Amino acid sequence: MSIRIKTPEEIEKMRVAGRLAAELLDYITPFVVAGTTTEELDRLCHAYMTDVQGTIPAPLNYAPPGHSPYPKSICTSINHQICHGIPGERKLKNGDILNIDVTVIKDGFHGDTSRMFMIGQPSVLAKRLVDVTWQCLWLGIEQVRPGARLGDIGHVIQTYAEKQGFSIVREFCGHGIGRNFHEDPQVLHYGRPGTGPKLEPGMIFTIEPMLNAGRREIRQLADGWTVVTKDHSLSAQWEHMLCVTPTGYEVLTVSAGTPPKPELPA
Repeated sequence: MSIRIKTPEEIEKMRVAGRLAAELLDYITPFVVAGTTTEELDRLCHAYMTDVQGTIPAPLNYAPPGHSPYPKSICTSINHQICHGIPGERKLKNGDILNIDVTVIKDGFHGDTSRMFMIGQPSVLAKRLVDVTWQCLWLGIEQVRPGARLGDIGHVIQTYAEKQGFSIVREFCGHGIGRNFHEDPQVLHYGRPGTGPKLEPGMIFTIEPMLNAGRREIRQLADGWTVVTKDHSLSAQWEHMLCVTPTGYEVLTVSAGTPPKPELPA
Protein backbone atom coordinates (compact mmCIF):
# COMPACT_ATOMS: atom_id res chain seq x y z
CA MET A 1 0.00 0.00 0.00
CA SER A 2 1.37 3.39 -1.03
CA ILE A 3 -0.31 6.24 0.85
CA ARG A 4 0.60 9.67 -0.50
CA ILE A 5 1.21 12.42 2.04
CA LYS A 6 -0.12 15.66 0.54
CA THR A 7 1.94 18.84 0.52
CA PRO A 8 0.55 22.07 2.03
CA GLU A 9 -0.10 23.32 -1.53
CA GLU A 10 -1.98 20.13 -2.42
CA ILE A 11 -4.01 20.31 0.80
CA GLU A 12 -5.06 23.86 -0.08
CA LYS A 13 -6.26 22.70 -3.51
CA MET A 14 -8.15 19.83 -1.84
CA ARG A 15 -9.82 22.35 0.49
CA VAL A 16 -11.10 24.22 -2.54
CA ALA A 17 -12.31 21.04 -4.29
CA GLY A 18 -13.96 19.80 -1.10
CA ARG A 19 -15.77 23.09 -0.50
CA LEU A 20 -17.02 23.16 -4.09
CA ALA A 21 -18.38 19.60 -3.76
CA ALA A 22 -20.24 20.60 -0.58
CA GLU A 23 -21.56 23.77 -2.25
CA LEU A 24 -22.90 21.64 -5.10
CA LEU A 25 -25.01 19.74 -2.56
CA ASP A 26 -26.14 23.06 -1.06
CA TYR A 27 -27.22 24.18 -4.52
CA ILE A 28 -29.24 21.06 -5.34
CA THR A 29 -30.98 20.80 -1.93
CA PRO A 30 -34.03 23.01 -2.77
CA PHE A 31 -34.73 20.87 -5.86
CA VAL A 32 -34.89 17.58 -3.90
CA VAL A 33 -38.67 17.41 -3.58
CA ALA A 34 -41.48 14.99 -4.42
CA GLY A 35 -42.18 14.90 -8.15
CA THR A 36 -38.64 15.69 -9.26
CA THR A 37 -36.80 13.00 -11.24
CA THR A 38 -33.24 12.04 -10.40
CA GLU A 39 -32.46 12.75 -14.09
CA GLU A 40 -33.43 16.39 -13.46
CA LEU A 41 -31.22 16.54 -10.36
CA ASP A 42 -28.33 15.23 -12.47
CA ARG A 43 -28.96 17.80 -15.20
CA LEU A 44 -29.04 20.66 -12.70
CA CYS A 45 -25.88 19.47 -10.95
CA HIS A 46 -24.02 19.01 -14.24
CA ALA A 47 -24.90 22.54 -15.36
CA TYR A 48 -23.88 24.01 -12.00
CA MET A 49 -20.52 22.19 -12.05
CA THR A 50 -19.60 23.10 -15.61
CA ASP A 51 -21.19 26.55 -15.98
CA VAL A 52 -20.97 28.06 -12.48
CA GLN A 53 -18.16 26.33 -10.62
CA GLY A 54 -15.86 25.57 -13.51
CA THR A 55 -15.46 22.03 -12.16
CA ILE A 56 -15.43 18.67 -13.94
CA PRO A 57 -17.92 15.98 -12.82
CA ALA A 58 -15.62 13.09 -11.91
CA PRO A 59 -18.25 10.30 -12.16
CA LEU A 60 -19.17 11.09 -15.79
CA ASN A 61 -17.64 8.35 -17.99
CA TYR A 62 -15.64 7.02 -15.03
CA ALA A 63 -14.76 3.43 -15.91
CA PRO A 64 -12.77 1.35 -13.41
CA PRO A 65 -11.64 -2.10 -14.59
CA GLY A 66 -14.58 -4.37 -15.32
CA HIS A 67 -17.13 -1.55 -15.52
CA SER A 68 -18.77 0.21 -18.43
CA PRO A 69 -18.38 4.02 -18.27
CA TYR A 70 -20.68 5.62 -15.67
CA PRO A 71 -23.24 7.56 -17.72
CA LYS A 72 -24.12 10.48 -15.40
CA SER A 73 -22.51 13.30 -13.42
CA ILE A 74 -23.80 12.37 -9.94
CA CYS A 75 -24.98 9.22 -8.14
CA THR A 76 -28.55 9.08 -6.78
CA SER A 77 -29.43 6.10 -4.59
CA ILE A 78 -33.05 5.79 -3.38
CA ASN A 79 -34.41 3.72 -0.47
CA HIS A 80 -32.96 0.19 -0.84
CA GLN A 81 -30.29 1.34 -3.31
CA ILE A 82 -26.99 1.38 -1.42
CA CYS A 83 -24.74 3.28 -3.81
CA HIS A 84 -23.93 4.15 -7.44
CA GLY A 85 -27.59 4.62 -8.38
CA ILE A 86 -27.84 6.03 -11.92
CA PRO A 87 -30.12 9.07 -12.28
CA GLY A 88 -33.17 8.38 -14.44
CA GLU A 89 -36.89 9.01 -14.95
CA ARG A 90 -37.96 7.80 -11.52
CA LYS A 91 -39.80 10.57 -9.63
CA LEU A 92 -39.12 11.13 -5.96
CA LYS A 93 -42.14 10.59 -3.74
CA ASN A 94 -43.17 11.35 -0.18
CA GLY A 95 -41.36 9.08 2.27
CA ASP A 96 -38.35 8.33 0.05
CA ILE A 97 -34.81 8.64 1.37
CA LEU A 98 -32.14 9.60 -1.15
CA ASN A 99 -28.36 9.70 -1.15
CA ILE A 100 -26.74 12.17 -3.54
CA ASP A 101 -23.04 11.47 -4.02
CA VAL A 102 -20.97 14.08 -5.88
CA THR A 103 -17.33 14.36 -6.86
CA VAL A 104 -15.92 17.43 -8.57
CA ILE A 105 -12.48 18.00 -10.09
CA LYS A 106 -10.96 21.48 -9.71
CA ASP A 107 -7.42 22.28 -10.86
CA GLY A 108 -6.69 18.55 -11.09
CA PHE A 109 -7.85 17.67 -7.55
CA HIS A 110 -10.96 15.77 -6.45
CA GLY A 111 -13.60 16.80 -3.90
CA ASP A 112 -15.91 13.95 -2.85
CA THR A 113 -18.93 14.05 -0.50
CA SER A 114 -22.48 12.74 -0.15
CA ARG A 115 -25.57 13.59 1.86
CA MET A 116 -28.86 11.93 2.69
CA PHE A 117 -32.15 13.65 1.86
CA MET A 118 -35.58 12.77 3.26
CA ILE A 119 -38.54 13.58 1.01
CA GLY A 120 -41.67 14.65 2.86
CA GLN A 121 -42.43 12.42 5.85
CA PRO A 122 -40.16 9.35 5.97
CA SER A 123 -40.97 6.41 8.20
CA VAL A 124 -39.65 6.31 11.77
CA LEU A 125 -37.24 3.55 10.70
CA ALA A 126 -36.00 5.52 7.68
CA LYS A 127 -35.33 8.64 9.76
CA ARG A 128 -33.56 6.63 12.45
CA LEU A 129 -31.39 4.87 9.84
CA VAL A 130 -30.39 8.23 8.30
CA ASP A 131 -29.61 9.73 11.71
CA VAL A 132 -27.60 6.75 12.97
CA THR A 133 -25.57 6.66 9.74
CA TRP A 134 -24.74 10.36 10.22
CA GLN A 135 -23.64 9.62 13.79
CA CYS A 136 -21.53 6.70 12.54
CA LEU A 137 -19.74 8.95 10.07
CA TRP A 138 -18.87 11.40 12.85
CA LEU A 139 -17.86 8.69 15.31
CA GLY A 140 -15.39 7.58 12.63
CA ILE A 141 -14.16 11.12 11.99
CA GLU A 142 -13.55 11.62 15.73
CA GLN A 143 -11.02 8.76 15.66
CA VAL A 144 -8.79 10.61 13.18
CA ARG A 145 -5.51 11.88 14.61
CA PRO A 146 -1.81 11.19 14.06
CA GLY A 147 -0.82 7.82 15.48
CA ALA A 148 -4.33 6.36 15.33
CA ARG A 149 -4.97 3.35 13.09
CA LEU A 150 -7.43 2.95 10.26
CA GLY A 151 -8.96 0.00 12.12
CA ASP A 152 -10.00 2.39 14.90
CA ILE A 153 -12.34 4.15 12.45
CA GLY A 154 -13.99 0.98 11.20
CA HIS A 155 -14.34 -0.49 14.68
CA VAL A 156 -16.22 2.43 16.20
CA ILE A 157 -18.56 2.67 13.18
CA GLN A 158 -19.34 -1.06 13.16
CA THR A 159 -19.82 -1.24 16.92
CA TYR A 160 -22.30 1.64 17.07
CA ALA A 161 -24.22 0.61 13.93
CA GLU A 162 -24.71 -2.96 15.10
CA LYS A 163 -25.66 -1.81 18.61
CA GLN A 164 -28.47 0.19 16.95
CA GLY A 165 -29.65 -2.92 15.09
CA PHE A 166 -28.26 -2.00 11.66
CA SER A 167 -25.69 -3.76 9.47
CA ILE A 168 -22.58 -2.44 7.72
CA VAL A 169 -22.02 -2.93 4.00
CA ARG A 170 -18.53 -4.44 3.65
CA GLU A 171 -17.98 -4.49 -0.11
CA PHE A 172 -17.51 -0.70 -0.35
CA CYS A 173 -15.34 1.59 1.72
CA GLY A 174 -13.82 5.01 2.06
CA HIS A 175 -10.63 5.74 0.16
CA GLY A 176 -7.64 7.97 -0.26
CA ILE A 177 -8.18 10.78 -2.73
CA GLY A 178 -6.25 13.59 -4.40
CA ARG A 179 -5.24 13.91 -8.03
CA ASN A 180 -6.86 10.48 -8.43
CA PHE A 181 -10.50 9.68 -7.63
CA HIS A 182 -9.47 6.59 -5.65
CA GLU A 183 -6.09 6.20 -3.96
CA ASP A 184 -4.70 4.22 -1.02
CA PRO A 185 -5.65 3.61 1.70
CA GLN A 186 -8.94 1.76 1.75
CA VAL A 187 -10.96 2.97 4.75
CA LEU A 188 -13.12 0.07 5.96
CA HIS A 189 -16.23 0.76 8.02
CA TYR A 190 -15.73 -2.34 10.15
CA GLY A 191 -12.74 -3.93 11.81
CA ARG A 192 -10.57 -4.19 14.90
CA PRO A 193 -9.04 -1.26 16.79
CA GLY A 194 -5.27 -0.93 16.66
CA THR A 195 -5.03 -2.55 13.21
CA GLY A 196 -4.24 -1.15 9.79
CA PRO A 197 -1.96 1.67 8.66
CA LYS A 198 -1.03 4.40 11.11
CA LEU A 199 -2.45 7.85 10.35
CA GLU A 200 -0.01 10.65 9.58
CA PRO A 201 -0.48 14.39 8.99
CA GLY A 202 -1.13 15.11 5.31
CA MET A 203 -3.15 11.98 4.60
CA ILE A 204 -6.46 12.76 2.87
CA PHE A 205 -9.26 10.21 2.61
CA THR A 206 -13.02 9.78 2.72
CA ILE A 207 -15.14 8.11 5.37
CA GLU A 208 -18.50 7.03 3.91
CA PRO A 209 -20.33 4.38 5.95
CA MET A 210 -23.24 2.55 4.31
CA LEU A 211 -25.76 1.11 6.78
CA ASN A 212 -28.62 -1.26 5.96
CA ALA A 213 -31.80 -1.55 8.02
CA GLY A 214 -31.77 -5.28 7.34
CA ARG A 215 -28.98 -7.71 6.46
CA ARG A 216 -25.67 -6.53 5.01
CA GLU A 217 -25.77 -8.65 1.82
CA ILE A 218 -25.87 -6.78 -1.48
CA ARG A 219 -26.50 -7.38 -5.16
CA GLN A 220 -25.72 -5.40 -8.29
CA LEU A 221 -28.40 -4.53 -10.82
CA ALA A 222 -28.15 -5.31 -14.53
CA ASP A 223 -27.07 -1.74 -15.32
CA GLY A 224 -23.63 -2.74 -13.98
CA TRP A 225 -23.52 0.06 -11.40
CA THR A 226 -26.50 0.30 -9.04
CA VAL A 227 -25.97 -1.68 -5.84
CA VAL A 228 -29.01 -2.64 -3.72
CA THR A 229 -29.73 -4.50 -0.50
CA LYS A 230 -30.35 -8.16 -1.19
CA ASP A 231 -33.29 -8.25 1.23
CA HIS A 232 -34.77 -4.99 -0.14
CA SER A 233 -34.27 -3.23 3.22
CA LEU A 234 -33.51 0.49 3.36
CA SER A 235 -29.93 1.74 3.13
CA ALA A 236 -28.28 5.06 4.01
CA GLN A 237 -24.86 6.64 3.46
CA TRP A 238 -23.11 9.88 4.37
CA GLU A 239 -19.62 10.90 3.24
CA HIS A 240 -17.04 13.50 4.20
CA MET A 241 -13.48 13.99 2.91
CA LEU A 242 -10.92 14.84 5.55
CA CYS A 243 -7.27 15.58 6.13
CA VAL A 244 -5.17 14.33 9.03
CA THR A 245 -3.64 17.37 10.76
CA PRO A 246 -0.80 17.51 13.33
CA THR A 247 -3.41 17.71 16.12
CA GLY A 248 -6.38 15.74 14.73
CA TYR A 249 -8.46 16.24 11.58
CA GLU A 250 -9.89 18.83 9.23
CA VAL A 251 -13.14 18.11 7.38
CA LEU A 252 -12.59 19.41 3.82
CA THR A 253 -16.14 19.01 2.46
CA VAL A 254 -17.71 21.90 4.39
CA SER A 255 -19.99 24.67 3.13
CA ALA A 256 -22.67 27.00 4.44
CA GLY A 257 -25.31 24.28 4.10
CA THR A 258 -23.35 21.35 5.52
CA PRO A 259 -25.33 19.74 8.36
CA PRO A 260 -23.70 20.37 11.75
CA LYS A 261 -21.92 17.64 13.66
CA PRO A 262 -24.54 15.57 15.50
CA GLU A 263 -24.66 14.82 19.19
CA LEU A 264 -22.64 11.67 19.70
CA PRO A 265 -23.08 8.95 22.30
CA ALA A 266 -20.70 9.23 25.24
